Amino acid sequence: MRQRARRAAHWAALVALSAVLVGGLELLRLPAALLLGSLAAAALLSGFAIEAIVPAPLFVAAQAVVGCLIARVIEPSTVTEMARDWPLFLAGVLSVIAASAGLGWLLARLKVLPGTTAVWGAFPGAATAMTLMAEGYGADVRLVALMQYLRVVMVAAAATAVAGVWTAATPHAPAPVVWFPPVAWPSLAATVALAALSAAAGAAFRIPAGPMLVAFAAGAALQSLGVMAVELPPWLLAPAYLCIGWSIGARFNRPALAHAARILPALAASIACLIAICAALAAPLAYAAHVDALTAYLAMSPGGADSVAIIAASTRVDMPFIMAMQMARFLFVLFLGPAIARFVAARAIG
Repeated sequence: MRQRARRAAHWAALVALSAVLVGGLELLRLPAALLLGSLAAAALLSGFAIEAIVPAPLFVAAQAVVGCLIARVIEPSTVTEMARDWPLFLAGVLSVIAASAGLGWLLARLKVLPGTTAVWGAFPGAATAMTLMAEGYGADVRLVALMQYLRVVMVAAAATAVAGVWTAATPHAPAPVVWFPPVAWPSLAATVALAALSAAAGAAFRIPAGPMLVAFAAGAALQSLGVMAVELPPWLLAPAYLCIGWSIGARFNRPALAHAARILPALAASIACLIAICAALAAPLAYAAHVDALTAYLAMSPGGADSVAIIAASTRVDMPFIMAMQMARFLFVLFLGPAIARFVAARAIG
């Protein structure tokens, strides 16, 4: 009885602290506030030995929901844009991947981060997807999450500043989240069924990050064929983000938090270097693709596609081009990231 009361008290503390941190991040208009706030809350409490462990089935289900979310983003217009100028997109993707892999190699070589953890942390792309895949392939998910979400915040801040200077006005803040929008119930039922089947298949076949990858592949295929439309209202996404944030944050103990604080300046410096390199690469892209400089900058921005999309929507830029470049890079890392991480880490150690 005492143990049950203690567990309830831990969960109450976690929920309360998460609400405070998420609310604060939302007021600051930071991207991924729900996931960042829940992760930080779980990590802080874990540092004081206050643990609330998310059951494994819920964590697996949350991964499948994220996979469905990624599948929803892939629209026919994005694929058409990539196919039309594929050599240009390939060059843009490879240049950013090479820069991030080089910084990952340097972090591993200098022993700031170990092996594949350094490479996964440096990869541009959807931060949540990269973190989940890194865990599936044996990297330290705590340090990968630290670097990935630090990059999300820094990239969003840099992109907002550049867009504001370029347009002589700060881009509009994102619209408030409508938690209970109108829902297409048949599509929602199909999405929930897809997430459940993907979670079961990914866990059963022991695929690294399987629930997310199965849901993404199946959802993208079914949606492109017109069989279903992925429907994910915010009230369904929120529990998934909370489960993922709490699951990762709970793995931080006091030594891990102390180590994260020590390496934070080095991680921030490497992310700043990546942002600067991508900004430099935007110049030749603008010339080759015949787009304006701000479009090229946002297209080459290293990750944080959701925040980049919000910034791009409030400025006069080529939105399909930007999202196509961001999605092409994400798909490249999604499929070839494990091989690249092993290759780079082996040479850094060697």
